[in-house]
Amino acid sequence: MAAAVAAAGVSLSLVAFSTVASASASASASASASVSGGRHAAAHRAGTADVAFAGSLLAVDNEVVGPAFERATGYGYTGRGGGSIGLSHDIGAGEISPGVFESVGAAPIAALEPQFTRWYVRFASSPLVLAYNPHGPDAAVFRAAAQGRGSLAAVFKAMARPGFLLGRTNPATDPQGQAFVMMVELAQRYLHLPAPIVDQILGAGATTGSGGNPSQIFAETALDSHLEAGQLDAASAFLSQAVQLHLAYVRLPAAIDFGDPADAAHYASAHLVVPAATGPEAVVHGAPLVVDVATLRQPSATKADVSASDAFVAYLLSSAGRRAYAKEGFTLLPNTLFGPRSAVPVRVRRELRRVR
Repeated sequence: MAAAVAAAGVSLSLVAFSTVASASASASASASASVSGGRHAAAHRAGTADVAFAGSLLAVDNEVVGPAFERATGYGYTGRGGGSIGLSHDIGAGEISPGVFESVGAAPIAALEPQFTRWYVRFASSPLVLAYNPHGPDAAVFRAAAQGRGSLAAVFKAMARPGFLLGRTNPATDPQGQAFVMMVELAQRYLHLPAPIVDQILGAGATTGSGGNPSQIFAETALDSHLEAGQLDAASAFLSQAVQLHLAYVRLPAAIDFGDPADAAHYASAHLVVPAATGPEAVVHGAPLVVDVATLRQPSATKADVSASDAFVAYLLSSAGRRAYAKEGFTLLPNTLFGPRSAVPVRVRRELRRVR
């Protein structure tokens, strides 16, 4: 399974992963609590799918897939979002007990093996973009790059100027936060920018374990609202988030956007040291930002809730679920199973045979 983790998401050794997750538990708890519950929780049959998902999936799951799942199956749905790494720690510590976990990158799911699951399915990806405030002081620079009239290098130089208000998520709890730091590292090389620009944009030590500028760090589920409120000049975002929330954004080249599994070897050339409160630091290498899902075995779950969780993942991987994700700006990947097929619930296994 370790090889699958490196190929399917932000790569992180499981020992180092556990250390980082322990250090970030309190940050994750607040992020996870920021989203709770689908809007259509009433069900015609017993059983509710309790889904924990990466914060970037908030709109597609709570506003689109969750309600459609309820209408199609009669089961209930409830969802909570947060940084994938932090959610994984909360699940492992017993602080939350979802029946389904959707993660950006496979490492947060793999960290729960074999106690909670033995498998996961990769089904989508979403590249990073630079979302920006259309009324900010550097909006013209971003707009020109977005429209193909300006230089992408000028955008990164604007982000490096003193006083620029940049927002990103916490690398200790969120794969997007890790990938954004490594994206700036790759962009420096790709655009032939001066090496100091990485620290100028992110704050000193962002790639080497010192954390960078702490004022840039926001919960994944709150980052976009700060940008929309005009409190930031630019922010990290997935393309899917930008599409769903109608944000102004700049597309990045595939070589630095972490959106194409074919570029996995190139992404791996970037790395990030994530500090931990105790124990060794964790070294994270870049990898494609893919979306993975698994059901989780929870001792407290009723048979009806287990059935609902299985049904939710089957719906998510079905043609209807995949169409919803595509419409919301995700890039669909073939449904790819990692782990033993025998461990996959029968209902999900059937869907894997239908849709690739």
